[in-house]
Amino acid sequence: MTKQQIQKYCARYSALKQARAPWVHTWKQLSTYLSPTRGFFEGDVPNSGRAIDHKTLLDSSASLAVGVLGAGMMSGLTSPARRWFDLTLRPSALTQLPGASTWLSNVQKAIESALAKSNLYCVLQSMYEELAVFGTAAFLVEEDRQGGICCRPFTAGEYVLDVDEKGCVNTFGRECFMTPQQLVAAFGMPVLPPNILQEIKDDRNPTWHKVIHLIFPNPQYHSAHAENAHFAFSSIYFMEDGTLLREGGYYEFPVICARWETKNSSESYGRGPGWKCLGDVKMLQKMQKAKLVALDKNTNPPVMVSASVQGEVNLLPGGITRCNSLTDAAIKPAYQVQTDLSALDHAMESVRQTIRSHFFADVFVMLSVQDTPNMTAAEVAERRQEKMLLLGPVLQRLKTELLDPLIERTYYILLRQGEIPPAPDYLNGLEMHVEYISTIAQAQRAGMLEPLAQGLQLAAQIAQADPSVAAQVNYSRMLVEGFESLGLRSVLDLEETYEFH
Repeated sequence: MTKQQIQKYCARYSALKQARAPWVHTWKQLSTYLSPTRGFFEGDVPNSGRAIDHKTLLDSSASLAVGVLGAGMMSGLTSPARRWFDLTLRPSALTQLPGASTWLSNVQKAIESALAKSNLYCVLQSMYEELAVFGTAAFLVEEDRQGGICCRPFTAGEYVLDVDEKGCVNTFGRECFMTPQQLVAAFGMPVLPPNILQEIKDDRNPTWHKVIHLIFPNPQYHSAHAENAHFAFSSIYFMEDGTLLREGGYYEFPVICARWETKNSSESYGRGPGWKCLGDVKMLQKMQKAKLVALDKNTNPPVMVSASVQGEVNLLPGGITRCNSLTDAAIKPAYQVQTDLSALDHAMESVRQTIRSHFFADVFVMLSVQDTPNMTAAEVAERRQEKMLLLGPVLQRLKTELLDPLIERTYYILLRQGEIPPAPDYLNGLEMHVEYISTIAQAQRAGMLEPLAQGLQLAAQIAQADPSVAAQVNYSRMLVEGFESLGLRSVLDLEETYEFH
C-alpha cells in the first residue's frame, strides 16, 4: 500500500469523525447523567480512572433503570442459561428429510458451544446497556487463535460508523491506544516508526500511542490481480503519521452494530431511551438537589446573630455561646423553612416512573411490582404479553442488526475452522433459517394463542347446531400453530400432525 493510499484512508477516517461530531455532545451528557462509567471521548486515555461527578449525579434512579433494561434484555433475549434460537430449513418440510434434522442439531450445538466458550455473553450485557443509554452499540467478532470466536466491545465515542445505500452499517473505524511493547506484540518491530523503536531501545516509561483501525468494503473484491481480493472487507491498522502497521481483511463484516432506532436510512447512529428521557433525568437531579437543600435548611437553618454575642457562635449539640443580652435571643433563624417534602417526594416519584417507563423497567419487573396480587395466572400472562408487544419494533431491529449477523458470523468462522459438520449433498444450496425462541420472543408469539382459542370456541358453538362444521377445522394444524407460539415445536411429530402443501 502506497503512502498516498494511507493518507486517503486517514482523510476518510477524519471525515467520519467530523460526521460523528454532532452526536458527541449528547453522548457526553448521556454518559454524565445516565451511565458515568461508559463513553470514551476526545482527551480520555486508557486507565485514566475518570471520576464520577456526584455533584451532578445525585439520584441513581436512571442508572438503575438502565441496569434493569440491560439485564432484562440479556435474560429475556439471549440468556446463556437456556436455548434462545433454533435452526430450521426453508421450507420447513425439508427438516424432515433423512439426516437433515441431525445435521441441523449438530450445527446448532457447535454454534452454542462456541458462543458459551467465548466472552460473548459478557459483551452482550454491556451492549444492551450501551443501546439503552446511547442508542448505538458495537462489538467486534473475530476468530480466536485457539478456536471459536472472541469478542471485543466498544463504547460510545470510541468508534465511527458509516452505512451503505440500504442504511446497513458497512464501515467501522476506531482509535485504540497501545504501549510500545503492545505494538511490538501485535504488529512486530519492522513496521514500527523510528521514534517508537527508540523509545523501546531507551527503555523509557511506556507511553500511549494512538492506532487507528479502519474496516470498509473492499473495492477490489473478486479482482484477480489485487492482493486480499478474496476478502469482502478490507482491514487496515495505521498511525496518525501515516505509518501502516497491518493490512488484511475479513470474509464477512466482523462488527456487530445495533441501533435502537434511526430517524432515516442515512443515519449511521441510533437514538435510544436515554435520548428521550434525558430531560426528565436532568429534572430529577435538580429536584433531588432542591430536596437536599430543603432538608439541610430544616436541620441546620441559616441564623441571625445578635451583636452582643461574644466570640464565635457554637451550633454544636450542647455548645455554649456567650451573650451580654438576656432579653432578646442572641441567635435565631433568619427565616422559617416550611418545605412540603411529601409533595416533593410525590413529584420526584412521578418523574422516576416516567424514566422507568422509557427504559421498559416496568415490563421486566412487572411480576415483582404487581399491585394486584389476586390476579389469575391467565391474567398475568395476558398482561405480560401486552407489555412485551411494546418492545416489538425494537426487537425486530435487534434481530436484523444483532442476532442474525452474530449467528451468521459465528457459523462462517466455525465453518472455516472445520467445526461445522459437512451437510448432506441434497441440502446444499438450501436456505437455513434461524428461529428465535427466547423468553421475549415466545411472549410475543403467544399473542397468537388468543385468536386460536377464540376460533376453537366459535367452531365449538357452531358445531352444536351443525356437527359437520367440526370436520372442516384442521385441529392438527391449529395444534402446531399453538405449540409453535409457545416455543414447543420440538415436541411435535410434524410428519403426522402437519399437512404440508
